[in-house]
Amino acid sequence: QVQLVESGGGLVQAGGSLRLSCAASGRTFSWLAMGWFRQAPGLEREFVATISRGGLMTYYGDSVKRRFTISRDNAKNTVYLQMNSLKPEDTAVYYCAAGPRPTMSDLDFGSWGQGTQVTVSS
Repeated sequence: QVQLVESGGGLVQAGGSLRLSCAASGRTFSWLAMGWFRQAPGLEREFVATISRGGLMTYYGDSVKRRFTISRDNAKNTVYLQMNSLKPEDTAVYYCAAGPRPTMSDLDFGSWGQGTQVTVSS
């Protein structure tokens, strides 16, 4: 099982940008699809973005399309989430996840990071 560690969260004003990183351990990173999910207090976990093993396929949740970009560097065992035009409703704990295929369902991802807090002030 791959170990995942997120970083890059923090406090930002509305309209600002942040880039999250997720570093993976192990030699199987390039075999895995990666995803980002988020969870705000009192709400269910929400799909944000996912990327295929080679990076050719990406999918986004409707609420982040055209604002967020997922990418990966297999040589560095790292997946990124570039977040632009941030809104207060983007405030949540953001989780990185790994799984066999790029889907929007958190049930398809077997490995999860500990999460990183993103707070967007108005």
